[in-house]
Amino acid sequence: MSSAGTRAPDAPVFPGGTSVSHLRVYDWPTDDAPGGSGTPHLHTASAEGYVVLAGRGSVETLGPEGFAVHGLEPGRVVWFTPGVIHRLVNDGGLELVVVMSNAGLPEAGDAVLTFPVDVVRDADRYAAAAALPSPEGADDAGLAAAAHARRDLALAGYARLRAAVEQSGPGALAPLYDAAARLVAPRVAGWRRTWESSVVRATHETDAVLAALAVGDGSALTAGRVAARAADPGPRSYGMCGRLATFPIAPTG
Repeated sequence: MSSAGTRAPDAPVFPGGTSVSHLRVYDWPTDDAPGGSGTPHLHTASAEGYVVLAGRGSVETLGPEGFAVHGLEPGRVVWFTPGVIHRLVNDGGLELVVVMSNAGLPEAGDAVLTFPVDVVRDADRYAAAAALPSPEGADDAGLAAAAHARRDLALAGYARLRAAVEQSGPGALAPLYDAAARLVAPRVAGWRRTWESSVVRATHETDAVLAALAVGDGSALTAGRVAARAADPGPRSYGMCGRLATFPIAPTG
């Protein structure tokens, strides 16, 4: 029997090849969000969903459908697809379960922050702006300051993007999308291997079960397995939108 937190070599893929984390949204205020705001960003390949556990707030979205604000309160579920820029706003105690498609891809750099486009176009400048100090080499105050500065630079770029979309329509996002695609292109081969080990594997397993059930064959059900995981121990990490507790269920690829 495997203990929580230990990955067995043949552990089943988490449902749908998704990943799960628990997020406490930053309470760092901005001029338009006195209760706090996360770091606006988009995902280049993965969809994201929020299940609100506690508190109040909203998620702003900016994408092919324009700009919108979606209220968040306990019991509310919101999700969006790749390319949608999103920014969490904390009106007090906002906590979410975050579900990501394509487990392993978001952890491998699928997200692109909305830094000014000239930064996103330069891989070295982007990497320097997005990086946080190693937790082993910095105290919590230093990590928080770096995450705060990263958030503020992304907010500056986001404000420009929102103004451009309001003036010219969603086509104004094309330069960012092109820059984001070029930024992540070198990683895509590795992402594909990770995706095949999670989403594709889960899809093939379902396909095999359905084929057997269609002819009344229940033998596939004898392969049922159980897995359990605990959240990573230690302090919550500084994620893009808040303090993050992750569950080690995503494949490393």
